Amino acid sequence: MRTDSSQFEQFTLGIEEEFQIIDPNTRELRSHVSEVLEEGRMLLGEQVKPEMIQSMIEVGTGICMDIKEARTDITNLRSILSTIVRKKGLEIVAAGTHPFSDWQDQKIFENARYEMIVEENQMIARSLLTFGLHVHVGVTDPERRIQIMNAIRYFLPHVLALSTSSPFWLGVHSGLKSYRSEVFTRFPRTGIPDHFESRSAFDHYVKLLIDTGCIDNGKKIYWDVRPHPFFPTLEFRICDIPTRVDDTIAIAALFQALVAKLNKLLDQNLTFRLHHKMLIEENKWRAVRYGLGGKLIDFGRETEMPAADLIREFIEWFLGDVLDELGTRKEVEYAFKILKEGSSADRQLEVYRRTGDLRAVVDQLILETEEGVLPAPALLRTDERPVGFRPVSEMEVPIPAGANGEAIRIATDARD
Repeated sequence: MRTDSSQFEQFTLGIEEEFQIIDPNTRELRSHVSEVLEEGRMLLGEQVKPEMIQSMIEVGTGICMDIKEARTDITNLRSILSTIVRKKGLEIVAAGTHPFSDWQDQKIFENARYEMIVEENQMIARSLLTFGLHVHVGVTDPERRIQIMNAIRYFLPHVLALSTSSPFWLGVHSGLKSYRSEVFTRFPRTGIPDHFESRSAFDHYVKLLIDTGCIDNGKKIYWDVRPHPFFPTLEFRICDIPTRVDDTIAIAALFQALVAKLNKLLDQNLTFRLHHKMLIEENKWRAVRYGLGGKLIDFGRETEMPAADLIREFIEWFLGDVLDELGTRKEVEYAFKILKEGSSADRQLEVYRRTGDLRAVVDQLILETEEGVLPAPALLRTDERPVGFRPVSEMEVPIPAGANGEAIRIATDARD
């Protein structure tokens, strides 16, 4: 039961999801955003917008007062977007990378801002064929936003592991659960942020970058979590886009609960121990590499533990007292189902293990993206040749055990 305490009313939510536009016949990405936008803006207004790559489209909720409103909004957005793209003979997919489409085949959306980004970053920008989830949590006090950001950095790898959905890149099994994370590190001002002593210290950092021509505003700071430059929110940017809408809601609820818990500690003149960026990056790498099937470091105990155990522990022990106050226990504890069944990356690898066909992986992604949103699509196949991995070596590459502990192996030299 949600309490009436005003201290929790500030933690509003906003969710942004970046989708792939897919040709259901070839399973390739399709640079078709302009045609989708015309009808999309008629129905959704500013809640739908293009991204730099024309085979990507983004939707974003309004300001949601609680997780139930956020669920309604994001489910409705997926439903309307899916309906629009189906009219064009297309589908949408929620995954951090496409299993085999090449960034060199994609078109850049004609927009002055995107053209400037490409000019500044060249091939790094053109190759940014990745798809993420951004979650905004309201924090009204600017100083408090910095204090919470400093502490919440520790938990970012744990949540990333739940969201991993990008094991493939250009038809190759990357060996990582979140290859998107590694692609994004090529951009400047990415990754885990350092901690700041105060809001004024953060403002000075941003002003210095603007004054020296590094950026024109704070939106070009792409950290895994940042104080949004224009809204009174903390914006979480670390996650791959989850394939299932239920996973998106669980992750948004997790971020909200973490913000609420850390705020509650600060109100009690307590805080969470701050760890150095370099230590948190160690855990981020483990989440990127192994996802839920690996181990994370418990820096308090100074030992490594199974990622699933640490995630379960911080939900049950650290967040337990705020979940009922927020009214989000059901949504947050859905993470236990993700721990049991695996992330999208785990399921994609299992589909390929069974079928040897990356088109089958795309088919599964289409179904899961629209799970609980639309009736299952009737998929058509125009080319029955399996899309195998491009040869990396003549050896088999072992894939780390899935969330259920079962070892999987995929041959990297699966040529026709």
